[in-house]
Amino acid sequence: MSDRSSSGRTVILGVTGSIAAYKAAELAGQLRRNGHEVFVVMTRAAAGFITPLTLATLSRNPVLLDLSEEQEGGWKPGHIELADRADLLLVAPASADAIAKLAHGFADDALGAVALATRAPLLIAPAMNGKMWEHAATRTNAETLMNRGASFVGPAEGMLACGYEGTGRLAEIEEIVAHAEKILAEH
Repeated sequence: MSDRSSSGRTVILGVTGSIAAYKAAELAGQLRRNGHEVFVVMTRAAAGFITPLTLATLSRNPVLLDLSEEQEGGWKPGHIELADRADLLLVAPASADAIAKLAHGFADDALGAVALATRAPLLIAPAMNGKMWEHAATRTNAETLMNRGASFVGPAEGMLACGYEGTGRLAEIEEIVAHAEKILAEH
């Protein structure tokens, strides 16, 4: 375990297309209150659930939504510089699609490109329908990521947005933050 304090670190918050994306606002705010610099990288699907403006306001940094924004010079630092600065890549909520892309190394969006370029620890907080979480493909993808050193927090059990009850809810924000702080303290 490192003597280095976990406060004041750089957290890249990846937000993906899940109804739980609105909870990323609270997560970004809590990480900021804990003294961390937060940069949000969203997928296009996530923007259907929460606006980049909301997350930019709460993180106090521009949100990276598309790699083409970098090419236009509208967002700094670039995705590689951002990946290099990261002390933690936290994907919350992580959809089944995002978990599959991370497991297979797809870099077809900003989040995938940052994930491939960073050497920071990866913490994933899944949120999806319980049947999707239990599917063999999703379980295999999660196992692949764990075998590469990724950590998972959740998913939690309870009533899901789709009306089913089961495992698939985003873990509580406090639990996600506690896991993030533990990883930051250890690295």
